[in-house]
Amino acid sequence: MDARCQCGAVSFKTPTPRPLALYICHCHDCRRQTGSAFGTSAIFQRFPLPNAELLSCYVRPTSTGESLYCYFCKSCGTRLIHTTPGKNVVSVKGGCIDGLDWTTAIHIWTKSAMVPIPESGTETDSEEPELTVYRETQEVLDQPTHLRGSGGCADNL
Repeated sequence: MDARCQCGAVSFKTPTPRPLALYICHCHDCRRQTGSAFGTSAIFQRFPLPNAELLSCYVRPTSTGESLYCYFCKSCGTRLIHTTPGKNVVSVKGGCIDGLDWTTAIHIWTKSAMVPIPESGTETDSEEPELTVYRETQEVLDQPTHLRGSGGCADNL
């Protein structure tokens, strides 16, 4: 899948034609990060950072005490990828990817939602998910039990 920032300076292809999982998160952190009612994340196996010289990084602590590396375009500021050291998956911001099938998205932290959540055809979780989608591959991917904190680290991408 093709992904890019708003200005097009940073562009890349995802490592697989579809994500391992797709989340629409209604937590306070995602709302602040996007300046919107929710954030979206597509989970992929770790892959090399695109155009690293065109990216800046903001590091913040997660609710689990880990560091979340948040990569964004130096030119337009679009948040593109989130990673956490030691994890074999990355979170690509969903709005940056062309052609995502949003019907597979799981709404999480819905108890904090500012907009109505569809009642039919979607999976929802009032807190962070147990990640049942990953049950078979969770151990292989070192996927944490929290959406925030998914990813790899800058040195290992």
